[in-house]
Amino acid sequence: MRIDMHVHVTPPDIIKQYQKFGEKEPYFTLLSNSPQNRFVTAEEVLTHMQEAKIDHSVIFGFSFQDMGLCQYVNDYVMEVTRKYKDKLVGFAAVVPQHPHVEREIERCYQGGLRGIGELFPAGQNFQIDDANQTAAMANCSKHYHMPIIVHTNEPIGHDYIGKTSTSLREIDAFIKHHPDQPIILAHWGGGIFIYEHMKEIKEKFKNVYYDTAAMIFLYEPAIYDTAKTMGILDKVLFGSDYPLVSPKRYDKGLKETTLTEQEQNAIYGGNAKRLLEVCGIRL
Repeated sequence: MRIDMHVHVTPPDIIKQYQKFGEKEPYFTLLSNSPQNRFVTAEEVLTHMQEAKIDHSVIFGFSFQDMGLCQYVNDYVMEVTRKYKDKLVGFAAVVPQHPHVEREIERCYQGGLRGIGELFPAGQNFQIDDANQTAAMANCSKHYHMPIIVHTNEPIGHDYIGKTSTSLREIDAFIKHHPDQPIILAHWGGGIFIYEHMKEIKEKFKNVYYDTAAMIFLYEPAIYDTAKTMGILDKVLFGSDYPLVSPKRYDKGLKETTLTEQEQNAIYGGNAKRLLEVCGIRL
């Protein structure tokens, strides 16, 4: 079973008028105007899933600064996941520091969504290391057994559109504040996983997972072998970042590693299946 844990979808009307929707959303506009950007609907995701031999995808709309826009894309995700429930699992976009964030999480949970994210701390203008801004969201998510996906990026290396100033220290603080909350750090956690060599970090990060989204732009395939050596391969979740990257582009790199077929299958879907079962999703 192959599960893609990191797929972006956009409602058709936002695709048609993305410039209008981005008038007060600078981060959305920044990403939308990138030459690499593409928008896709749920139906386009399903078509590509068949081509890429993906059995299930976790989809989410864009996490805007405006909660009203988050609610709008959540409505779309709820609609399409109900329609294609045998293929799609939905996560909710929220504004963590919004006074009604708990109400929106509850609404989305009742509507069938089973996770939160992908959150953009810098793009949504919230301080992820400030427990006062994240507590309501994290506590409510924990209550409903909803994992949280957080955008992370490496602190060094070349700049690119979407690379933000959110530091690994800030990500570490977020994890420290919410140790029992399942957290998925996108894009290999910006490399923070390497600190699981430290005993105190390994214990603190016991509920932290890492997805592989867009790794082909940044990391050598040997990063999988590093995770294996560290004993954290069971925390690695396959995520493509589609439509930015096709799931098909990851196969070659994974085959270049020392991972066994069983270990590759765990990354491609076994680990995600186990995590989603905690959320009450049987695939």
